[in-house]
Amino acid sequence: MGAELVERVRGLCEGEDRVLVGIAGCPGAGKSTLASWLAAALTEAGLPAVHVPMDGYHLADAELERLGRRSRKGAIDTFDAHGYLALLRRVRTETGSIVYAPSFDREIEQPIAGAIPVLPETRVVVSEGNYLLSPIDPWPAVRAAMTEVWYVDLDDRVRLDRLTWRHVRYGKTPEEAARWVATVDEPNAAAIRATRDLADLHIDFDALTLS
Repeated sequence: MGAELVERVRGLCEGEDRVLVGIAGCPGAGKSTLASWLAAALTEAGLPAVHVPMDGYHLADAELERLGRRSRKGAIDTFDAHGYLALLRRVRTETGSIVYAPSFDREIEQPIAGAIPVLPETRVVVSEGNYLLSPIDPWPAVRAAMTEVWYVDLDDRVRLDRLTWRHVRYGKTPEEAARWVATVDEPNAAAIRATRDLADLHIDFDALTLS
């Protein structure tokens, strides 16, 4: 199916406008893996592409502490959604100069400003994030800024194992990781899953062949 995704995006590029493809899904579903692969595959196929993650718009821990939201980092109100929307609008229209986007460093669990250059020759921007299909303001405007938004699914047993392992890898104890998944990630996942039917395309990550 990987080749079919590349061809789908190629079809979206028939016009002159820069194409923005969003990938939504629950935490741990494989969004980042798919987005990184897609950007690389499109570039190799002659459609210069870049992966710009929504996670670059995580609020910094200091601000989450001020707001009293640090204990549920990753919830919809722990992102700078309006900043993310402004970036999407810029990368869609400002094609004559470099637009810099933030990344997110999991080693320090913080956004890094100006880390990703969207070059003038970039044809496709691939962005992934949990809330791209949310009906809560300003997320419908985020959806409208995208050419298409896809939704990726992964078997929950695999997804939860992967998610727990990721938390452990980046510093939590197994007990802390399991508690975080149960009390933070899974309530978020329930809200994300409720938006699934709004996607332009549904992808079963288990069935993907990325090569």
